[in-house]
Amino acid sequence: MPPRAFLDSYRRLFTAPGAVAFTLAGLLGRLAMPMTGVSLVVLLSERRGSYGLAGTVSAAGLVTGAIGMPLIGRLVDRYGQARVTVPAALYNAVPLAGLLLCVRFGAPDWTLYLCSAACAAAPNLGGMARSRWAHLYRDDPAARHLANSFEQALDELCFMAGPVLAMLLCTTLAPEAGLITAGTLGTTGALLFAAQRRTEPPLPPAPELPPPAPARGRAVPGQRHGSPLRVPGLRVLVLTFLATGMVFGATEITTVAYADALGHKAAAGALLALVAAGSCVAGLLFGLLTPRRAPGVRFLAGVSAMAGVLLLPLAAGLGGAGLGLLGVALFAAGTATAPTMVTGMTLIQDLLPQRQFNEGMAMAVSGIVVGISTGAALAGTVAEHAAPGTGYVLPASAAALALLIALGGRRHLRTPKRSAPEAAAENPERIVSASV
Repeated sequence: MPPRAFLDSYRRLFTAPGAVAFTLAGLLGRLAMPMTGVSLVVLLSERRGSYGLAGTVSAAGLVTGAIGMPLIGRLVDRYGQARVTVPAALYNAVPLAGLLLCVRFGAPDWTLYLCSAACAAAPNLGGMARSRWAHLYRDDPAARHLANSFEQALDELCFMAGPVLAMLLCTTLAPEAGLITAGTLGTTGALLFAAQRRTEPPLPPAPELPPPAPARGRAVPGQRHGSPLRVPGLRVLVLTFLATGMVFGATEITTVAYADALGHKAAAGALLALVAAGSCVAGLLFGLLTPRRAPGVRFLAGVSAMAGVLLLPLAAGLGGAGLGLLGVALFAAGTATAPTMVTGMTLIQDLLPQRQFNEGMAMAVSGIVVGISTGAALAGTVAEHAAPGTGYVLPASAAALALLIALGGRRHLRTPKRSAPEAAAENPERIVSASV
């Protein structure tokens, strides 16, 4: 496809008023997450002299963040994005500042765990951005597919640029510079995002009449619900994403250990950037394809491809390949990630009513976060007790597990057609405009 046609395809997304503003604000805020982990490790390893302490303090924040993110998502679905994002962002800045002060003044280690664990109210800007696209293009599935692909590419861009920026700040200015910048970007980006009120999805009103009987595997839009996990399809997706997170975490630690064993530890960052680059390119190209199959079928195809391409770094690692060949294998392995994630987020939007979009997507992200922590811990153990490259068995096995979970729950990934009452409950403003 010519570059001009490629750009025109994505440019049409931003014809909606306010789309550019919330996208740029969200991108600014989303840089904070990939910067925070690296910055915290560098800070504590420099100021406290312990990588072990840095890893466990970071893990404490990941665990509470995985719990807090769906709770914040539920509040967003109930009260709206701006009303929740502003206080959550301001609150989250307090324990982050406290952590920096504790490090600066030599406070006991337990205070670091406390502050890290308290940073559990970070708004899921990526999920809220996808929710806005879903509302803006609720009648255009092709545009929603394009928007979800674009958002996944932005995620990968953040995970490429964030760690590099963090390392640059921590090594050239001060060990604290990375975390200070991450906190500033996260808070500022979230506040600017919340200020874009004209693209914020409206809250669907509660129905006055008793809702119709739910379709199988789908919650009833407009009804007061419990957890979105009551929808079987979402449970399948969260478990699949958890296994996918294990792929990410295990790949990261194994690649660092492999590069270190070859005497080129500094090259690990570039190798990991190739994984994100492969996913970013694949996401942008995937968005240009016209979806012809059901989302459930596309999701199974994506997970199958992911399980297949992750055999490449496994073969390279076990074969003792050099960094060049390993980099090619990692880039190829990354290409299957974006299509899987894009289709997974599309499925969440199809399986859940608008009232639960943010909570559902936050649960998916929490599954990934838990998986990353688990995969990293397992890969660290393998790296200490096995030959270099053996750790690539873990991401390949996790991808195979993700495929088994998706295949086992494939009947729950079928998205039923929405009835007229469901459509009216999810988008009441369309009924009003049609009656004028």
